Amino acid sequence: MSSEPFKFKQFKIHQDQCAMKIGTDGVLLGAWASIQQNPFSILDIGAGTGIISLMLAQRSNAEVLDAIEIDDNAYEQCVNNFEQSPWGDRLFCYHASLDEFVEEIEDQYDLIISNPPFYSENYKSENQQRDLARFNDALPFDHLIESASKLLSENGTFSVIIPFKEEEIFINLAAAFNLFPNSILQVKGNPTSEIKRSLIEFSFSESAVKKETLIIETGRHEYTEDYIHLTKDFYLKM
Repeated sequence: MSSEPFKFKQFKIHQDQCAMKIGTDGVLLGAWASIQQNPFSILDIGAGTGIISLMLAQRSNAEVLDAIEIDDNAYEQCVNNFEQSPWGDRLFCYHASLDEFVEEIEDQYDLIISNPPFYSENYKSENQQRDLARFNDALPFDHLIESASKLLSENGTFSVIIPFKEEEIFINLAAAFNLFPNSILQVKGNPTSEIKRSLIEFSFSESAVKKETLIIETGRHEYTEDYIHLTKDFYLKM
């Protein structure tokens, strides 16, 4: 396995110790999550390599950028990636479960982001670390939403990326904790493919939902203008 880092325009990511490698989902969420309200504090739940936190550090002026990671190897790698970035003084990763974090931390955050594990099928691989990163029994949606509702500031936003097939379930679960969708971005790989992912921004305020669709490419490595516009500040070749 290559130990070469994945290079973005303003930072690089080492990922040789992480079960879940850099993928489109994390980059989409890191680029899409709204920072219009100029969040002072940001929390990344299930940080993995730290990519989403690093993207938000590049995009925002937030003074507090905290992350949580339970896996030992991923935690060490995340800390290393934070320390090697231009924003190391603003980034901090906690080695803890979400339960432990909610119990111990009294702070609230203006923006909470999560690319949660969501393979709910009964399939398990032989790699326990990868399973932990990928399967939602490691971080059930209802537990994630309840925790986010406790950690989110009154006027804050909570942004996630999940499978499109889970969108309605997730929104209904969130409503039980007074979190309501404000924006939804539904993602298709190409013009003829089915919707694969939903990026959803929640807050404690009900509003008309702004719903959009993003198509990633028209052909192999032929990216749409919308996708290029969203990710061009990060990918080297965009």
